[in-house]
Amino acid sequence: MVLNPVIPKLSSKLIVLASASPRRLEILRNAGLRFEVVPSWFKETLDKGLFKAPHEYAVETAKQKALEVARRMPFKHLKTPDIVIGADTIVTVDGTILEKPVDKRDAYRMLSSLSGKEHSVFTGVAIVICHEKEKVDYQLIDFYEETKVKFADLSEDMLWEYINSGEPMDKAGGYGIQALGGMLVEYVHGDFFNVVGFPLNHFCKQLDLIYNHSTSSLDQQNASDCLSLHNSSPSPRPNSLSTSQTHHIQQSSSCSPVRKVGKGSQSEVGESSWRLLNSLSAHTSRESELQDETLPQLTNRGQMTDLGVTQHEPSEPKKEDLQQITELMDGFKASKALFTASKLCVFDLLQSRPGLDATQVAQEIKASLKGTECLLQACVSLGLLKSKERTCKKPVYENTDLATRFLVSGSPFALHGYIQHCNDIVWPLFSHLESAVREGTNQHEKAFGKKSKDIFQDTYYNSQEVKLRFMNAMHSIARVTGKAVASAFDLSSYKTACDLGGCTGAMAYEFTKAHPGLSVTVFDLPAVVEMSEHFQPLHTDNRVSFVAGDFFKDELPKADLYILARILHDWPDEKVHILLSKIADACTTGCGLLLSEIFLDEDRRGPSRGLLQALSMSEGKQRSATEYSLLLKSHGFITAHVTHTDNLLDAMLCIKV
Repeated sequence: MVLNPVIPKLSSKLIVLASASPRRLEILRNAGLRFEVVPSWFKETLDKGLFKAPHEYAVETAKQKALEVARRMPFKHLKTPDIVIGADTIVTVDGTILEKPVDKRDAYRMLSSLSGKEHSVFTGVAIVICHEKEKVDYQLIDFYEETKVKFADLSEDMLWEYINSGEPMDKAGGYGIQALGGMLVEYVHGDFFNVVGFPLNHFCKQLDLIYNHSTSSLDQQNASDCLSLHNSSPSPRPNSLSTSQTHHIQQSSSCSPVRKVGKGSQSEVGESSWRLLNSLSAHTSRESELQDETLPQLTNRGQMTDLGVTQHEPSEPKKEDLQQITELMDGFKASKALFTASKLCVFDLLQSRPGLDATQVAQEIKASLKGTECLLQACVSLGLLKSKERTCKKPVYENTDLATRFLVSGSPFALHGYIQHCNDIVWPLFSHLESAVREGTNQHEKAFGKKSKDIFQDTYYNSQEVKLRFMNAMHSIARVTGKAVASAFDLSSYKTACDLGGCTGAMAYEFTKAHPGLSVTVFDLPAVVEMSEHFQPLHTDNRVSFVAGDFFKDELPKADLYILARILHDWPDEKVHILLSKIADACTTGCGLLLSEIFLDEDRRGPSRGLLQALSMSEGKQRSATEYSLLLKSHGFITAHVTHTDNLLDAMLCIKV
């Protein structure tokens, strides 16, 4: 569409989005742009009071985000991008800039100020173009888009109902027009996508101007336009902002974005918004010095000098060693192939229509033929699909038994929900693993652009969509592991159980199936309980009930047996002791506590699933069976049985003494 004239010129370029916003990512991907996501580390701490107009603040923030990524990537990622895109969206009403609310009270303040009024949504966009020669040069163009939005008069009940949905907490102005927040809006004047978070139409036209209608070479910039990269820090005063940070590019083909920018509907022309930033020569030379200090010295023939170490002819590597190390190196590729095929519903498609060829699959999933062929062939190599050759025809594809059992969304043991969780949450976190290891903390802020004090409230339950996605992930894991955990021990002596943090009730239903005399109460947060009906089986077992509450704060339901499945590893020691103390206080002598987690080997050499999970750097920790036993003993529980199942989770039954 609008990008079509530019796409061929961008196909060989490394384009980077300096934002973790899922909305911006979706908008740009749907437009056909291929790019990587490298969230900016720029702290959005500019003083709003120093800017003459709100759009100047948004543009400056976008510029600093893009420049931070453009500077960092050659050294931290060891590759130089061709284009870096930065953006910042703000809402303004009555001269006040509204960004993301910090809590519910702040969201109430914002939404109250918008009630019944027209307000402006500004998105500042910065495009940094990088030129890598002997040094790295940067060129910058920035612009903004304004959209007018009118809210209806909002009652107190409507305000709090929307705030309690969790949706406002990661949205500028405290609302998301593309989701539940759209119900608050009376009208929109301007670009709808700009309100969502990115002015797509303006951006596409801008790229077209840059690559198809520029009347002067970017490499022939006047030297007087050069600025030192060291001086490209946030502008300390509004009058030091470049006058080139203007509104819309004139849409005349004679107007080069390199030379002239102005307000779209006016003839006013500002000075060039392109600025050539001086190379990183100082940085580059220092990097070279550091490398020279650490590299072995070479002779004038290019051979390594003898550093006093006896050289031995290496033996040929063993085939099994090469295979093991190759599988480890390529493991992330296999995971992403699985995630992508699952997200594109390839397995569901081939379950309903087995025997499709690559062309037919590509048409159904709305993907390129080349990409689809590569994905299908990769899935065949991974044992997820099988292909059948046909004489003089293209091969056709079917699911393997493995895919039918675990990857088709309608399967009783489908892991579709958990795979989506891995793709959307775990994958971004692990892309920052180096930082996680260096800092010893989780990387939610870098991966998702915000800090997370409470992983569940802030990350998983902050919007209806994310909440359902997380619950679906937990539901799919519970269905796969539930039977093994529920049948691990003879629980016939217990009549009532309470599944703490039991989410959708999938585990609870397995317990009632395995033990006909047992009734189970699922105790979880109100936001979870209200959505649990979406996951209940068609023939509801009346022995499973749901109670809303916070197990750290509220009184626990009375029961003979308490179930903790995949709970303790998430929390720091302080909260683990609070929870176990509450359970101990609720128990009488003889009550049971059934714990289900991944039990580490006593020498902590495995299993790798638990040790790899620990790399997420959550506040909690992975433990061995002995460590869990000692932990529970400190709260008056004696371990009666430990079972290492052949499933994803192990189990331990403890008795209150």
